[in-house]
Amino acid sequence: MTDQRLARVHEYYRLVDADDVSGLVALFAEDAVYRRPGYEPMRGHADLKSFYSEERVIAGGTHRITSAVVEGDRVAVRGVFGGVLKNGCEVAVEFADFFELNEDRRFARRETYFFAPLV
Repeated sequence: MTDQRLARVHEYYRLVDADDVSGLVALFAEDAVYRRPGYEPMRGHADLKSFYSEERVIAGGTHRITSAVVEGDRVAVRGVFGGVLKNGCEVAVEFADFFELNEDRRFARRETYFFAPLV
């Protein structure tokens, strides 16, 4: 079961990097909540679709997971994202993501954190 949960998270990043908004939104429960710095919490498929197709500042890139921990219905990953923003700037940033899966193995909750100077 652990491998299936981690595989679901890897599938999420594959779909994000492929810009497959419909596919990645389908990985989330209908009432899922996604929290990300700089944004109000996103709730449900409509908010997620709006974020990934309109609001997200990333034009494209690749996520690489460097470590992962699976415990029960939760998966925590650490990784590096490299890509280009919609304004043309290239970025490389470390991140941590925390996923909580429901009984259908869909994401009920996700939280993202970035290792970047803010203060």
